[in-house]
Amino acid sequence: MTNNITVALFEDNYLLRDGYFQLINGTPGFACVGAYDSASDLIFKIKHSDPAVVLMDIDLPGIDGIEATVIIKENFPHIHIVMQTVFEDDDKLFRAIQAGAEGYILKKTPPAKILEAIAEVYGGGAPMTPSIAARTLQLFRSGLKPLPDRTEAKLNERQKEILESIVKGLSYRLIAEKYFISIETVRYHVKNIYEILQVHSRFELIAKRGKP
Repeated sequence: MTNNITVALFEDNYLLRDGYFQLINGTPGFACVGAYDSASDLIFKIKHSDPAVVLMDIDLPGIDGIEATVIIKENFPHIHIVMQTVFEDDDKLFRAIQAGAEGYILKKTPPAKILEAIAEVYGGGAPMTPSIAARTLQLFRSGLKPLPDRTEAKLNERQKEILESIVKGLSYRLIAEKYFISIETVRYHVKNIYEILQVHSRFELIAKRGKP
């Protein structure tokens, strides 16, 4: 018997929520164990549904998706989270990564790609959309300041090549074939890029809190 990837989704739009529910439950290998319109009573909902992956809308009423992600990661660090949003701005990207999300996809992402993202984070990966890869490249090219007691944050040549390939729409498999590396190596590089961004986001948050 094959184990399903269990998914809980948080989406306040009924039509979208129902669509995701039908998509996940109608696809072999996936099971939707909870569909919620808000993050209220979040701990109870997560304990009750016990998902492996959470598909989280950033703009929820009350507790927003980023705050909900922080709560989930603090209490259930083993749960993987994919953020969904209609926005494509740097602030949303960094806040989602800082909160601990392993993936960040846009709501206009095709259904098959949503399922791929869920499977990707479940397998330990960190899916990245072309638009986010482009913004990440832009941010590194503009220069990220080095952190205290840390090596200057910058992309190595392979990471730049991988990001540029993602921008062009290449899948991890095609990227691996292009550079004669394994898919796991591609995933490793992408996770490292996320980690660099996450460290900087946390540092910047602490720095801001420390200002009078």
